[in-house]
Amino acid sequence: MAEQDRTKAEAAETAEVLFEMSNLLNTGLDKQTLAILVELIESGVNPEALAHVVKELKREAAVLQQAQREAEAASAFGL
Repeated sequence: MAEQDRTKAEAAETAEVLFEMSNLLNTGLDKQTLAILVELIESGVNPEALAHVVKELKREAAVLQQAQREAEAASAFGL
């Protein structure tokens, strides 16, 4: 039981270090997203391909947010 607790504590510490590194690198990833990405990599997903997908998703999200802001602005002006 003590071994299992120690393993959980080490995993939590590792996750915290990864999150701190992520913040230092300004990735914009939250803890949950980072944990999912780590799990995918541990499951055999190519890290470079995964990084490309994350960048593309962030780019698409920014485009959608901009479009939403523009639509809200147009709506505010009655367009």
